Amino acid sequence: QVHLADSGVGSGQAGGSLRPPCAASDITYNGNCIAWFRQSPGKDRVWLAGIAASTAATVYAESVKGRFTISRDNVKKTGYLEMNSLNPEDTGMYYCAARRNWYCSLLARDYNYWGQGTQVTVSS
Repeated sequence: QVHLADSGVGSGQAGGSLRPPCAASDITYNGNCIAWFRQSPGKDRVWLAGIAASTAATVYAESVKGRFTISRDNVKKTGYLEMNSLNPEDTGMYYCAARRNWYCSLLARDYNYWGQGTQVTVSS
């Protein structure tokens, strides 16, 4: 059973926008924080944004604050990361993750479910 489905490929030009989805199963979505991470070549996986389950409160890393928006659709059980004003430094593999807790953590080790990743490439 696939718990989180975020696989795919996205590309865009600097200044453009992308909005990869993260479809979750019931066990992965209900009551859980949904977050997005990015891993660039040769670097560690970095937390970008999270949205809590019950309050839908959102938190963002400084590097994406004001440019990225995380959201969740409780009917479709899907999370989204709307990425605007993209720049080449945003290039990397993007992973959605779910944590068995309603509030979010900034640490990858605190997440229980992971998608397979969406490759995003931004050209200048």
